[in-house]
This record gives sequence, C-alpha cells and structure tokens, in this order.
Amino acid sequence: MTEESFVKVVRMSEYQNEPSGDTEQFRAFARGGEAESTAGGPNIALILVGLAAVVIVIAVVAYLAI
Repeated sequence: MTEESFVKVVRMSEYQNEPSGDTEQFRAFARGGEAESTAGGPNIALILVGLAAVVIVIAVVAYLAI
C-alpha cells in the first residue's frame, strides 16, 4: 500500500526589495547625520514610567491574590 503525495512548488517573486534602503539613505548614514526616524523616537522616561506602573499593578494583584 503506497500513498503518493504531491507538493505544489510556488515560484519566488521577481521583485527584490533591498532592506538596506537606497544609496542616498546609506550616504546620509555614513556621513553621520542623524536619521529622521530617530527624531520622533520613543521617550525613555515614558517607557520607564509605564514599566514601573505595570510592575506595581502586578505586585498589587499578587498581594490581593494571597
């Protein structure tokens, strides 16, 4: 008793997306200019406050569960 199984092979896309970006973006990076995306980056103070709030909430829930 033999079972045959068939597998459909899908052709890869012809489109090649270069993840490093284009030449101008690389040149700006190499010159040491600050990237535009970092200007609106997350505020580290808000992240720390949020993390502290999560830890406090977990501690209160754990205390009440005892």
